Amino acid sequence: THGYVFWVKVLLVYSEGFVSPCCVFPSARSDPDEDPCGRTYCGRGRQCVLMAGTGRAECVCQEKCRPSFVPVCGSDGRFYENHCEVYRTACLERRRIYVVHSKDCFFKGSACTMSEYNKLKSMLLDMQPTVLKSGEQSQQRDMEEKRALVDTMFKYLDVNQDGRLISDELEKVSMKEHLEDNLLECTMHDLLRYDDYNNDGHLSLHEFYTAFQVIQLSLAEDQRISLSVVTVGLSAVLTCAIQGTLRPPIIWKRNGIILNFLDLEDINDFGDDGSLYITKVTTIHMGNYSCHAYGYEDLYQTHVLQVNVPPVILVYPETQAQEPGVSASLHCYADSIPNPKLLWLKNGMDLQLSSSTQLSLIANGSELFISSVRYEDTGAYTCIAKNDVGVDEDISSLFVEDSAKKTRLSVGNMFYVFSDEGITVLQPNECEIRRHMKRTERIVATYEEMCPKGEGISPQRCVWSSAVNVRDKYIYVTQPLQSRLLVVDIQAQKVVQVDPFPVKMLYDKSHDQVWILTWGDMDKGHPTLQVIPQASVGEVHHAIRTTFQRVNDFFIPSTNLIITHVRFAFVFLKNEPAVHKIDLETFHRVKTISLKNYSCIPASMAYTHLSGFYFVQCQHKSLLHAPAQILIDSVTDAVIGLNLNVTGQAYVSPDGRYVVTPDPEGSKMIVQTVSFQGELSLNRVIDEPISVSDLVFQPSFTESNQHVVVATSGSGTDLLFADLSSGHVEVLRSLKEPLPPRAWPWGGPNRVVVSSGLFGQYLITPSVESLFVLNGKHRTSHCEVSDIKRANTVVWVGEV
Repeated sequence: THGYVFWVKVLLVYSEGFVSPCCVFPSARSDPDEDPCGRTYCGRGRQCVLMAGTGRAECVCQEKCRPSFVPVCGSDGRFYENHCEVYRTACLERRRIYVVHSKDCFFKGSACTMSEYNKLKSMLLDMQPTVLKSGEQSQQRDMEEKRALVDTMFKYLDVNQDGRLISDELEKVSMKEHLEDNLLECTMHDLLRYDDYNNDGHLSLHEFYTAFQVIQLSLAEDQRISLSVVTVGLSAVLTCAIQGTLRPPIIWKRNGIILNFLDLEDINDFGDDGSLYITKVTTIHMGNYSCHAYGYEDLYQTHVLQVNVPPVILVYPETQAQEPGVSASLHCYADSIPNPKLLWLKNGMDLQLSSSTQLSLIANGSELFISSVRYEDTGAYTCIAKNDVGVDEDISSLFVEDSAKKTRLSVGNMFYVFSDEGITVLQPNECEIRRHMKRTERIVATYEEMCPKGEGISPQRCVWSSAVNVRDKYIYVTQPLQSRLLVVDIQAQKVVQVDPFPVKMLYDKSHDQVWILTWGDMDKGHPTLQVIPQASVGEVHHAIRTTFQRVNDFFIPSTNLIITHVRFAFVFLKNEPAVHKIDLETFHRVKTISLKNYSCIPASMAYTHLSGFYFVQCQHKSLLHAPAQILIDSVTDAVIGLNLNVTGQAYVSPDGRYVVTPDPEGSKMIVQTVSFQGELSLNRVIDEPISVSDLVFQPSFTESNQHVVVATSGSGTDLLFADLSSGHVEVLRSLKEPLPPRAWPWGGPNRVVVSSGLFGQYLITPSVESLFVLNGKHRTSHCEVSDIKRANTVVWVGEV
């Protein structure tokens, strides 16, 4: 029902069913210059006019209403095209007429019901010459054929070819075709009665299309591709530009997956206009979204969504002390979208680089190098990172003093190396062993030997398989044969008992948890997945066994400067073509993503937060075919399909921008990039003369926001450096033989390579009986540390 509120000053007088137009006239106190109609209210259907003779305001019936088609029924049983016409007629006929909420008046007094009218239109369509139909039919092609029929009919009916159908033209065709002989209750005149929406006495082609339910869709050429840019954390609205009469519902897709029917927490509202709403946008939402009208897939609009991120900055070192005359470096790393520009200040003032011979900026400002420090170089150096959506800054302090070596404020960074003989703590810059914990050393808490002798006559040695750094406070390292983890901190060591044969660990920094995969025995007969909560706090550490059975492997995405929190892990079960999505807080299974359509049993995973791609490596199906690589979209948890023809294990750079896959059967490395619009594309193919065992990323020392790949050989003595931005490759040779694969039964690479953090230039890789420390900046061998055997478990512990 419609209710209307009128001011008391408006008086409606009803007498004997007639409406008396009554107006409020100006009083004697009115301003003579004021328009009397400005203070005069007339009821609906009437308007105020100034009488020529008297100049007084008077209410009269409206001459006409604004053209709009909102059909209603009047209480007099007549059809009106809008509310205004109801009340205008009431005024003219001086009787009360009101709107009734019924459609009876549309058909009242006529045998031409809606059903009969539809029969007439169907007969008219059938009378048109048929269009030759192709074998393959679709809703869109059917509509094109229907539109052609209606076009033909309109031209035939439009005798004078003026683009309008009037009553006379319809009557002539009706007589010519003898339509009245078809015993229908409706006539050609009912076309005007039902479908002349604007009541102008003729039918336009647009009205004719509507009458016959011809859907007309259009998309401007310049709107076929639309770029939207939104800042992370805000909401985005993507509006489909496809327009047309009787437009069907809008369907949205991402990576070929229909979004409308998915229950997504961040894409959960489709507006009446067909818009797509994304709440609290993150970097996983970047990429392409397409929209089309339901049933009309050939006409679609592509929305490219770029998610901008303000800079997040990190400097190193926070504080350093140097003696006069030596060189000093201050490092600054910033991640953002788009890439940031870096600027340095000293004590709040711009650096005078042009007038200084000792100051220089390297790698677009990523490093401030002072060739020979002086006392006046002491100060607070601020690195500022800016892009289009934000700014961030941090300070690195330098003290120049005579006794800097004795009062050095920064603590040296170390590699912890786990070998047959025990644990070696190595300072890479001077290649100095700072500490060695022998296998016979006693654990403080239990007084057990660190590596107790096993049963039988086998020689006593340490057996390690995996280690993780927990917030630079502890190192957790697995001892498979002892069914335990050794927890190493600065003061002492302790153990955590776990299920037999713990072989793999990952640290979930977001929830401060260490996840452990145990095999149960050497044949992986009774695997379990266990979790140590609050891994970096407390004195007592204990493992919780999860409920997952037959676990073959698991994966936890890593964090970076932009992505500081991870919500889900993934578990692979033995011989099952699926990955199971696990909530890291509750350890419960959230979803199972089937890979059955690709006959893919997962072997490994990698992840980039840019557009949210998961890269799943499948196990070998046979000796003849390399394992395929499957793409999963983290927004929809849907399998997108094969990643081109890429095969093998994927490695993703820390910033998510590069995906590197060594070909397991050839001598090449596939490099893909993810753009700031979320597009995954092939960047280059790098020829690599080694069979890759392990791969690690180092930030470029010559360009900001670029990376170098360092890869070891699992069978030879060579090591490879590959610049991802240029494709330039250098090979470092003669690093001695790695451990044979059979001597490393714990899975993973048989020759690891470990870097010294975000700002470190050193790397470590083991051979059978020694360690090689590499200088990544100069791409040379820095030193060799002998008599460290089977040291294939290495952890970096640093300040950053």
